[in-house]
Amino acid sequence: MTLRRRADLTALLLTLGLAWLVAYPLLLVVAQAAHADLRSFFGARSEWAALWGSLWISVASVALAAAVGVPLALVFERYDFPGRRALGALVALPAVLPPLVGVIAFLFLYGESGFASRAAQAVFGLDHAPWRLRGPAAILLVHAYSMYVYFYLFARAGLARIDASMVEAAASLGAGPWRTFRRVVLPLLAPALWGAALLTFMTALASFSAPYIFGGSFRVMTTQIVATKLNGDLPTAMLETVMLAALAIVGFAVVQRTEGSRLVVTVGKGTAPPLTAITHPVARRAAALAGWTLAVVLLLPHVTLLVVSLVPPGTWTTEAIPPAWSLRNYGALFAEPERLRPLLNSVWMAAAATAAAVALAALAAHLAVRRRVALRRAIETLLALPWAVPGTVVAIALATLFSVRSPLAGRWVLVGTAAILPLAYLVRSLPLTGRALLAGYRQLDPSLEEAAESLGAGRWRRLWRVTLPLLKPALAVGASLAFVTALGDFVTSILLYTYDTRPISIEILSSLRLDDVGVAAAFGVVLMAVSAAALGVGARAGR
Repeated sequence: MTLRRRADLTALLLTLGLAWLVAYPLLLVVAQAAHADLRSFFGARSEWAALWGSLWISVASVALAAAVGVPLALVFERYDFPGRRALGALVALPAVLPPLVGVIAFLFLYGESGFASRAAQAVFGLDHAPWRLRGPAAILLVHAYSMYVYFYLFARAGLARIDASMVEAAASLGAGPWRTFRRVVLPLLAPALWGAALLTFMTALASFSAPYIFGGSFRVMTTQIVATKLNGDLPTAMLETVMLAALAIVGFAVVQRTEGSRLVVTVGKGTAPPLTAITHPVARRAAALAGWTLAVVLLLPHVTLLVVSLVPPGTWTTEAIPPAWSLRNYGALFAEPERLRPLLNSVWMAAAATAAAVALAALAAHLAVRRRVALRRAIETLLALPWAVPGTVVAIALATLFSVRSPLAGRWVLVGTAAILPLAYLVRSLPLTGRALLAGYRQLDPSLEEAAESLGAGRWRRLWRVTLPLLKPALAVGASLAFVTALGDFVTSILLYTYDTRPISIEILSSLRLDDVGVAAAFGVVLMAVSAAALGVGARAGR
């Protein structure tokens, strides 16, 4: 068999495997949704309210995240003031908070018995908390805090790529700062902003933790699906899943189409505009003070989580400051086998899913980019498809596929086994590892492998000594993002876990329900630390 034919055969098998894992479950959901009572569904106000809630919360989250992230990016990328580098890194810290951990940190900080509420009660002499962290406002607060980072990072990267000669040319033609920003900087920044908007919209649409914890009677489609499924109305849950997936795919297509029509390409000297130094002493001190104040505000959820994790059970009731401190919660976490099991479950399941996702993505990238097989577009589409589908939809679709034994139809019973969660994490990780490996392969110069081959290196030696070292940055970034995403997953876990396979996120929720907040916070701190370490290792290895 020739090398070309072998590559085509491998591509066919890979395409069939990805289609079975990614597209087939979604088609089964669509087929089962046909059994739902369509008239009852489309006539129910609660269904339309949940769908509308998902849409407007997602759009509002994009607006709020942009309102916070873009000005911050402009300040840190265009002005020089004391502490700018350190503050620039601290501003991105919300990115290391897994979704559920961020939500419980807000609960401990701004909830009715949280630090901020107690402080407000003490200052104003109130008998009860001055606010309730409930409903759409609470969801938007959490979304704005956790998602402005997308706009901040994308906008900073976009500003760094704008050539100084474009700004200088506008100034030489008499354009003022505002006109230069509106007619030059903003159009050049548009691709980065649309990319951030797309990422924020899809993340907000798929959000489950904040609506689940803070939503109360306010429903979005992700929580509506879970509630319907728990009530035993599976056909309606399937129809709701189809509606949410359709909304996500339409939103994805609209933003991508808009993004594509606004692409702007520039040429120039290849240097970014210089930083504007704040020279006045008072203005420099004011800028530094404002920056560090912002950093303290952004760090409050992390610090709150750490403080609560150090409070022994039953020792903190009405005091403003905890009266006792200890490591008892961490001791319980590591000494009690039932507490330790969720941590070990999360680590091994995330590691297994990451390893499989990296291997599949590497094979797909090799076939699509290096071999340029005929099925390369189908492979790339299947790799990206889970990104356009919310996690709730992925979980429902996999539960549908793997709840029936029918080998001829490609279906086996995996629900209730230890395999289903790693499989779900693998599907959700494919877009991350796929994007990273495809980009890595496209930046790889094929002449290096050809040179190694001409020097007598065999296939495995070329892979080990040439290809893998050059792909190391892409592998590190893709693997670290996939691992962190799987480690902190909540939305698919809550639909697919069993008692023996429960991950950290489910144990955090169980601890909160049992009012064991110290242990829940300790789990949150451990999850946050492992996520930060994984991202740090990925960033370091990727240099």
